[in-house]
Amino acid sequence: MSTRRSVSSSSPSLTSATARVRKNGIEFRSTKPIAEWTELTVNLHDPEDDGEIQAKGVVVDCQGDRHQGYVISMVFLELTPLVQARLQLLAYSNLA
Repeated sequence: MSTRRSVSSSSPSLTSATARVRKNGIEFRSTKPIAEWTELTVNLHDPEDDGEIQAKGVVVDCQGDRHQGYVISMVFLELTPLVQARLQLLAYSNLA
């Protein structure tokens, strides 16, 4: 699974090594902090069916420091039942 997030044009791409899909959200590492309640759009690439999943959400936690990086926790919002089902498959298939 590769994961890309879009916050601005300078956002880095995320890989499965730096992102964990959860049942209702995602956790990923970042070199920069992201403030709580910041809205993000995340594009997830599912290698099983080569499909893209786009999910909007909000940052609910940011832990870490500038030396070791930050762990960002994000909760997804307004997901369709189909997208919820696909995300649950991703979450459980990666043993998140």
